[in-house]
Amino acid sequence: MVHRQPGTGINSLNSHKSTTIKPQTVTVKKYLDRIGYQGSLAPNLSTLNQLHLTHMLAVPFENLDISLNRQISLELPAILHKIVNLGRGGFCYELNYAFAWLLGELGFSVELLSASTFDGKSLGPEFDHMLLRVEADQPVFADVGFGDSFLLPIFPAHKPVLQFDRYYRVESNGTRWILEQRFEVGDWKPLYIFDLKSHQISEFETMCQYHQTNEASNFTRRTVCSRATEQGRITCANNRFIVTEAGHREESIIEDKIILEAILMQRFGITLNTKDLQGLLSVLQTQEAVKQ
Repeated sequence: MVHRQPGTGINSLNSHKSTTIKPQTVTVKKYLDRIGYQGSLAPNLSTLNQLHLTHMLAVPFENLDISLNRQISLELPAILHKIVNLGRGGFCYELNYAFAWLLGELGFSVELLSASTFDGKSLGPEFDHMLLRVEADQPVFADVGFGDSFLLPIFPAHKPVLQFDRYYRVESNGTRWILEQRFEVGDWKPLYIFDLKSHQISEFETMCQYHQTNEASNFTRRTVCSRATEQGRITCANNRFIVTEAGHREESIIEDKIILEAILMQRFGITLNTKDLQGLLSVLQTQEAVKQ
């Protein structure tokens, strides 16, 4: 386990590189301002709950860089710059690694865990997904990088918990843990399976590269930008913009660059230049056409 004290830097979470991040570039305060957090900083469960929820409401799960053919780096300074300074989001490796840094700087003990995701038909490989094990009065699982998932940390081997319109549970099969989800009416659906072995960020690099470049990856075949809201969720899925609130779903087509720019800026706080907007729109339209 990575035991951290406030202000000890990033080296223990970034052991595959010798880089450090300059305080004036990204600080804890800047990160907290980015997610709009103004609560307690005590390293306990109450703080973790609020940080986790605030992060989910503020930072989108998105793979726009992949659609723009822009390399995603697992260098911590690059990730923090992207999320904090540029106001962007990211996918699991970026979001959870950045969140692990923030928690470590606040004095939490954090571990990076590897998970294999279910796609409805089969189980993905090791390091397919990253989640966190955090000591916050007691061990809990945190995950701000799985898109439409739990908004508050989940306790291991605990009774199912209701969060908004769905239940979550984490149960052990003896050697591994399974995260499952179900709506108030319906069957349990497995999301991913993992064990408690702690990993270094370098161990995720191969799968991070795979998800950016391999045509079999969902992230190269589909563009997504999604963020939780207090009423539900907003999502760009290819060239469709979807708003889900209180069980009601509205969907519209992103027809042109002006609409795309407005949605990204006003709903997700993301600003792209004209070239990237036009390139992204072309990718969205192509992906949707192929899907159909």
